[in-house]
Amino acid sequence: MRLLVVEDEEDLRNGLEQALREEGYAVDVAPDGKEGLYKAEAWDYDAIVLDVMLPEMDGWEILSRLRKKKKTPVLMLTARDGVRDRIKGLDLGADDYLVKPFNLAELIARVRALIRRAAGTPNPVVTIDSINIDMAARTISVDDALVALTAREYALIEYLASRRGKVVSRTELYDHLFSEEDESYSNLLDVHVCNVRKKIGKDFIQTRRGHGYVID
Repeated sequence: MRLLVVEDEEDLRNGLEQALREEGYAVDVAPDGKEGLYKAEAWDYDAIVLDVMLPEMDGWEILSRLRKKKKTPVLMLTARDGVRDRIKGLDLGADDYLVKPFNLAELIARVRALIRRAAGTPNPVVTIDSINIDMAARTISVDDALVALTAREYALIEYLASRRGKVVSRTELYDHLFSEEDESYSNLLDVHVCNVRKKIGKDFIQTRRGHGYVID
């Protein structure tokens, strides 16, 4: 899953980027509102973490303009704990709201919940035959035995499972699994698909020639 963090405080921005990457997310960042809006409109992120007080353009303006084009889930961050501010953010189209200082584990849990709801899978556990995909714990088990996966392998499975039955193109997978900083070699996706099939089963991820991949 690919996230965008728009935050002007460098230490906080770097900390969020590192923590979310450690959770297995592909993460892009923006230090100001102008760059944040450009990236939010240019790519289809799975969720956006958006600060309110930003240089160039504040979070309210970004959210207002973004909602005219996209439904990307947005978690607003603010140092102000006023009810009016929370109402304003929600009325402009924010999906969730978190006041600084916040607990990092709570932010990550809220991001996970936003992504699940946007994909139409509010239940954190998806079961496919003997395979259980726990999107809260970010684990996968087969016949109740945990499968050791890399962060990118898990992200691939979660994205396809949340769109179960839908063929997902290679381009869409690249856009949602890799950040702008990642080196996206042409065969990298094939390598991850191959590794997942070895660990879970050769028919778990199916190829649709000329179209993409599907978990069905």
